[in-house]
Amino acid sequence: MYEIYCKLRDLKNRKDSDVAKATGITKSTFTDWKNGRSSPKQDKLQKIADYFGVTLEYLLGRDIAKTPESKKGIRINVYGSVPAGIPIEAIEDVIDWEEIPSDWTKDGQEYIALRVKGESMSPKYLDGDIVIIKLQPNCESGQDAVVYVNGYDATLKRVIKKENAIILQPLNPEFETKVYGPGDEEIKVLGIVIELRRKI
Repeated sequence: MYEIYCKLRDLKNRKDSDVAKATGITKSTFTDWKNGRSSPKQDKLQKIADYFGVTLEYLLGRDIAKTPESKKGIRINVYGSVPAGIPIEAIEDVIDWEEIPSDWTKDGQEYIALRVKGESMSPKYLDGDIVIIKLQPNCESGQDAVVYVNGYDATLKRVIKKENAIILQPLNPEFETKVYGPGDEEIKVLGIVIELRRKI
């Protein structure tokens, strides 16, 4: 396991301290594993697997053939921002790409990825995270969605629908909840979040 961990760590240009901070595993624990003084428990292994975006089986060396790069899929663009009124294919602020399963698009459904900005949706979504967005013009109450407020750039919020109001709720209590009723600014849904991908 430790050898595979080291390969993943070096591939991503990370240090043990980076992984420790992200997973809550102490740095001394990594040292103990390295020196053979202790063996990792499954809960810690799962945290590391989640951090690197691999399966527990892969981390344990039981599924080496199924590396993340070997999964079949299609690439979608990651945008730094999505201005209102501009067709997706015309937006130039493409900063990266992500891969999604090809069967997600078999019915013609479209997806994009968007980089999270700011801390209003923490701790679930952190600044710099990537969210996979299923493009659709509406959402259910309680869903996390990317929306436009009166034609501005898209923003990520939890959408709560009331009889005569739409509430855009940040998950970080330090940020203000916005309530929009009849006659207020227009709220337009770009799409819903279906997956979170955290970069390392």
